[in-house]
Amino acid sequence: MNAEGMQRILRILQSTGLLCADEMPVPRATFDDIDADAALMYFLSSRRRGVPLDLTPEAMPRLMRSLNLAAGEPLVPNLAGVMLFGRSPQTFKPVFVVKAFAFTGETMNSSYMDRQEIGGTIAEQYEHSLAFIYRNLHHVPSGPSFNSQDVLEIPQAVFEELLVNALVHRDYFINAPIRLFIFSDRVEIISPGCLPNNLTAEQIRFGVSNIRNSTLCSHAFHILPYSGIGNGIPRAAAAWPSLEFTDEREINQFRAVARRRSA
Repeated sequence: MNAEGMQRILRILQSTGLLCADEMPVPRATFDDIDADAALMYFLSSRRRGVPLDLTPEAMPRLMRSLNLAAGEPLVPNLAGVMLFGRSPQTFKPVFVVKAFAFTGETMNSSYMDRQEIGGTIAEQYEHSLAFIYRNLHHVPSGPSFNSQDVLEIPQAVFEELLVNALVHRDYFINAPIRLFIFSDRVEIISPGCLPNNLTAEQIRFGVSNIRNSTLCSHAFHILPYSGIGNGIPRAAAAWPSLEFTDEREINQFRAVARRRSA
């Protein structure tokens, strides 16, 4: 079977909920590869109000299993567990990173002025990707006053939504990085995997959504600025109406483009 046929089967299994990349055990990973302190802080500070949790060190493996972040005996973390709380997620999944480039011109043939391979947990990738955007976009006055505070030329909230969408909803069956490109006229965020379940780029503008990585989404709600109800893309589009979304099914990726104000 060729790669295209395999991807078609994976999409069918994903659409029926029979196969979820984020729930797949990570070979060679053990509970020792989980940052127990980070997981403990998450369980203490998450929005799980009113849910009694045994947070002793001895109970942590059982808690990871009950929250669908690990399984088996001995305990093996799944992809969600590693990407959320792994000490070094790229030890096991080296391509699950964000490759960020800032170019001087409008194409990748132009020279670049900044680049970074952003690894770590999903929360760390989110924070460092946002910082990369922040330092490579122009900052403009927020009002006519001389004392007006400078803000990004494109509202930061737009990138908060687009980055969360890319990190949480990408297809983790595809061994490829998320790509973040800053050109002189636009910013592109390219996620591996086309939209799931025949969802269209037009539909997501109106808040229609399908969850691809259910376990990851359930925990991302407590870690990232993510509501999980499909309103992220409409909110980003409202803040920056020139946003463009393209579901590139022929090459199995999703592209979000924000045109820069300076262009």
